[in-house]
Amino acid sequence: MTGAATSQTFRTAIVPAAGLGTRFLPATKAVPKELLPVVDTPGIELVAAEAAAAGAERLVIVTSPGKEAVVKYFETQPELEENLTAKGKDELLDKVRRGPALLAVETAIQEQALGLGHAVAQAEPNLKPDDEAVAVLLPDDLVLPTGVLERMSAVRAEFGGSVLCAFDIPKAEISPYGVFDVTDTDDEDVKRVHGMVEKPKPEDAPSTYAAAGRYLLDRAIFDALKRITPGSGGELQLTDAVALLITEGHPVHVVVHRGGRHDLGNPGGFLRAAVDFALETPEYGPSLRAWLTERIGTDRP
Repeated sequence: MTGAATSQTFRTAIVPAAGLGTRFLPATKAVPKELLPVVDTPGIELVAAEAAAAGAERLVIVTSPGKEAVVKYFETQPELEENLTAKGKDELLDKVRRGPALLAVETAIQEQALGLGHAVAQAEPNLKPDDEAVAVLLPDDLVLPTGVLERMSAVRAEFGGSVLCAFDIPKAEISPYGVFDVTDTDDEDVKRVHGMVEKPKPEDAPSTYAAAGRYLLDRAIFDALKRITPGSGGELQLTDAVALLITEGHPVHVVVHRGGRHDLGNPGGFLRAAVDFALETPEYGPSLRAWLTERIGTDRP
């Protein structure tokens, strides 16, 4: 298979970030969930950095009214930079400049929360004529280690169509997920998709490959989103549009990612991500590890 450098198949990434962050209330009354820091870096920057590393040049953030701060985060702040420069705080200056330097950021507005498919559809006017495919990254999902988008791009270069990310989940734990109906290819970590079942019982699951929050979608997805019907709650589901394309012969594959993930969409998952990232930092890791060892070993409730 060709390497990522010769199999770049997208330049635009879409990040749906219009949710209200209700599981993080009351904090999200004032601070968008996507800006809550994993140690010292907001989740939205981690996802943007992943997209940029995979070759994205433009990021379309789909927000809702009142969440302008998410896009503003990627704007330069000359006064802050001048202040840090004057104080010789070069390391902090580099951190402040890091997000805005990643890629060009645009916004699209989702006026009503009508599902992931609806959110992605709002980004269509932002696309350029040569955007034959787009990446979609869900900001609640941190897929580790990063790099799956490069692999997905290489799979699209080989097979065409759309490529999704999947995790191999033990069958007994499969029920909360959307599960792919697949057949094998010559690569054990690349599967051809024939359908998808949402939240099946373990005995009814067509495989153990569950959807993760990374998609590389052919531009045909936007036409499909116009042709699907809303499901429960009046929401348009992205997976329904993918399923429609499959019935019409559009090739869809999954790349099975053998790493880990963190779910930033709930406080428990967010805390685990923060601890995981902090343990890897020289500044916080050693003392945090020592404290955790002591804390877990105590008899406190």
